[in-house]
Amino acid sequence: MYINRYITPRIKESLARGDVVILYGARQTGKTTLAKALLTEYEESLYLNCDEPDVRERLTSKTSTELKSFFGSAKFIVLDEAQRIKDIGLTAKLIHDTYPEIKLLLTGSSSMDLANTIKEPLTGRSMEYILYPLASTEVAKSELEAERLVEKSLVLGGYPKAWSMSHDAAAAYLRNLVNNYLYRDVFSTNTVYDVDIMDNILRLLAFQVGSEMSYSEVGSHVGINKETAMRYISLLEKAFIVFRLPQYCKNERNEVGRLRKVYFYDLGIRNGFVDNFAPLTHRNDVGALWENYCVVERYKYLQKSGVYARHYYWRSNTQQEIDLVEEIGPTTTAYECKFKDQKVKKPTVFATDYPDIPFLVISKEHFGGFIY
Repeated sequence: MYINRYITPRIKESLARGDVVILYGARQTGKTTLAKALLTEYEESLYLNCDEPDVRERLTSKTSTELKSFFGSAKFIVLDEAQRIKDIGLTAKLIHDTYPEIKLLLTGSSSMDLANTIKEPLTGRSMEYILYPLASTEVAKSELEAERLVEKSLVLGGYPKAWSMSHDAAAAYLRNLVNNYLYRDVFSTNTVYDVDIMDNILRLLAFQVGSEMSYSEVGSHVGINKETAMRYISLLEKAFIVFRLPQYCKNERNEVGRLRKVYFYDLGIRNGFVDNFAPLTHRNDVGALWENYCVVERYKYLQKSGVYARHYYWRSNTQQEIDLVEEIGPTTTAYECKFKDQKVKKPTVFATDYPDIPFLVISKEHFGGFIY
């Protein structure tokens, strides 16, 4: 069953303007499915899988005439996993400038490998989007239904293929992704990393969701130095597996700004790394799951709304903490994520330093307007 993705209308608008569209996202989040759905809306279209060696050969170091001969009469072209093409930015620029009637969509599973080769050549010619795993607004028809699906989302995440499976089948699929496939074919051959170190870091981060993370601490746990730990986490972020949240640090007298929190783009993947797909009634990490869920679903909600925001967490030297501080233009709001509805007071240090910032609690029973 095809699930309509809310990002699709924005991609169509960019294509209609003549932009080269770059669609990022982790493997298996639905980039190819979305692209192929768009292909059906054009009479003359062409899908090219850049994992195929002959496709790479036909798109590498070619003249505009050679490219047009390859594309034929196609007016809409999808280059899937475009980071595989050497100098893809120059090739895309050549296509865009020489044949403006051709609409071009590039997908990539690694923002590092694709962005590094495409941003400068396509300056002023492209629009970038991230396709997240399924959002609550894409699978639920109402806020009430979204509430009913929360437990499934916290345990199995939002990978489209897993969403349509039974619980046991989805758990097996996610375990396979985690153990065999998740990031191993994302990076180029020039990216050097140790698979065992990467897996150990991912498992450590999975257990630390919702907690402050020190790069030195991560390094000491897996036997690497601080700088190497930072590099590995950066690689995972560029593969859209995890993302970092910096500390809100307007008053350095009370706040320490060198630590980070790390969250997973998908909780099914996170649960795969800790090998726990048990229901919420049999878990001791519900608070961390809910916090991760709220943060990443907020990202998706704002993307759907076309709103740009900056996000942080806040923590004082006295260990008072707020899960999410959000800046939208001149407006700042603080959010605390609690799975069960309960009264929570604004931390006294935060209230003293930021008396004008509103403080809201997001619970399973009250998330309207925040993630749905």
